[in-house]
Amino acid sequence: MTETLFGGPTLPPAYPERAAWGTAQKLRAWQQEALDLYLAKSPRDFLAVATPGAGKTTFALRIASTLIDSGAVNRVTIVAPTDHLKRQWADAAAKVGIAIDPNFKNSDGQHGRGFIGVAVTYAQVASKPLLHRAKTEAARTLVILDEIHHGGEALSWGDGLREAFDPAIRRLSLTGTPFRSDTSPIPFVEYAEDRDGIRRSKADYTYGYGNALRDHVVRPVMFMAYSGQMRWRTSAGEEMAASLGEAAVTKDITSHAWRTALNPAGEWIPAVLAGADRRLSEVRRTVPDAGGLVIATDHEDARAYAGQLKKITGESPTVILSDDAKASSKIEDFSAGDKRWMVAVRMVSEGVDVPRLSVGVYATSTSTPLFFAQAVGRFVRARKRGETASVFLPSVPQLMALANSMEMERDHALDRPEKEDGDGLFNPEDSLMDEANREEKASDSLTKGKFEALDSQASFDRVLFDGGEFGTGGEVGSDDEMDFLGIPGLLDAEQVGTLLRQRQHEQLNRKNRKAPAAAAQQVPAVPDHRMLMDLRNEPGQERGRVGRPDRNPSRGGAHEVAHCLRRTSRGTSQRGAAEVPAAQAAGLVRGPQVAVQVMSAPPSSISATASSRSSAMPAVSDRTTVTP
Repeated sequence: MTETLFGGPTLPPAYPERAAWGTAQKLRAWQQEALDLYLAKSPRDFLAVATPGAGKTTFALRIASTLIDSGAVNRVTIVAPTDHLKRQWADAAAKVGIAIDPNFKNSDGQHGRGFIGVAVTYAQVASKPLLHRAKTEAARTLVILDEIHHGGEALSWGDGLREAFDPAIRRLSLTGTPFRSDTSPIPFVEYAEDRDGIRRSKADYTYGYGNALRDHVVRPVMFMAYSGQMRWRTSAGEEMAASLGEAAVTKDITSHAWRTALNPAGEWIPAVLAGADRRLSEVRRTVPDAGGLVIATDHEDARAYAGQLKKITGESPTVILSDDAKASSKIEDFSAGDKRWMVAVRMVSEGVDVPRLSVGVYATSTSTPLFFAQAVGRFVRARKRGETASVFLPSVPQLMALANSMEMERDHALDRPEKEDGDGLFNPEDSLMDEANREEKASDSLTKGKFEALDSQASFDRVLFDGGEFGTGGEVGSDDEMDFLGIPGLLDAEQVGTLLRQRQHEQLNRKNRKAPAAAAQQVPAVPDHRMLMDLRNEPGQERGRVGRPDRNPSRGGAHEVAHCLRRTSRGTSQRGAAEVPAAQAAGLVRGPQVAVQVMSAPPSSISATASSRSSAMPAVSDRTTVTP
């Protein structure tokens, strides 16, 4: 085994030579293990679940080659979610000697000469299932269903797939995200009941992100979370403000703050894009062709973000829109080139292979686990050991939870678990009540009429990695932010974790050094009522010690201050002018208008002078200076 630049052996046998899509002459360890399992079982249906970027295409094409060479099949049909992925599959298959026609249309009836099969979309199959059934029955057909979870997106799609490919000799289903947010069954997937009676999808082979990360097959992903203050106006003219990601707000307020942050006219997006570009520059020190991707909500936002990136970098980014006939060629050109940024809406969120993508900005309000996992999957495809990925995102609870559960392996559940009460019995009334309680009780104007974003400010929040959180927050452009943006771009997962902990420790030390100076500048001018009440209730013998040379300074002096403040509140003592500052020196008075320096000397050594005023008693909120 060869040695890597980090001193350890390369883990997968073909790792250094592996091309991006389906061209490896040797297989990675998990691919070989899954292939051996498949050949041993020779199943009609096989579901392989592998994290995005692990190499599902290489695995599937090796199975296809093996079955074609053995004569088990003589036709291959590949079903993919998009037209771009059809062409991507055809290119990968061609590199291993399998001719696939990605230009086949339902109106053609037959695929072109010289091709052993076709690549089609799920929508194509659903629109003419009988046509594809006839083609399947006409030969010994292997059907490869890429991202099979799409088969449950609509009843017509699922029914169409079953109708078209039920006669297939072999069916190989692939996915990196074997779950859906609904309960629509996925065709050709086996479901089995778990201990709770919930029917869940059952994979024949699973290779999750955690295993792939440990094998150095995928990149470690750092999530750079940004918060900030948001302000917007409702249709009723009411202005509202909230901190992005604030926990103690309703779901609607969180949604509106999130939308405000993503508004191109605010300051949040430009600040985050600038931070992401600084991160990309750091990565390109060691990975010169590293690229970045901004995932936008809609076409209008995508164009606006592209304009802001041009101002930041001086270079026009590649913009990928779904209605652009040249979208696929633009993706291919970007993948083969060295431009810094690409901006897209949804086309690059799933399956699209651009291995040089290293930095991402999640600038969309979509928060389903499926979309998030597929979007992050665009950045984890490793080309060599040590490459890292960074994804910038809003600090909102939904995304924070998804980022922290990157390594969680999910299955698709056909049933929803019933909530049990304390006796272990399901109570339908409780379920209905929970549903009612989930209705947000925010202002009606939040859910009606037009929404208008007014202002957004960005601040660095934290870094999420491997289930942990790092950083103490900070202003955009501060050392606290730069500590993490400047992390080298060529580190393995263990080194990333070590460096993040080190940066966290340095930030805490830096804040601790600043804390005493900040505390000295804080101005207490409001009496601490709890402490004063405790002092009033002290036993009489403690009060008798006030004034004696041997009295306890912290108790006697404090008690004397308590009586001083009581007299002051009644306006009966001229001593208050001196005693109130003494209370401030003792640390019993708080507020924003008093500057206090607390010394370690006993109260008898403290002299206090009030700000110039008449001999009348000064208010507690008057600015007071205490000197030793």
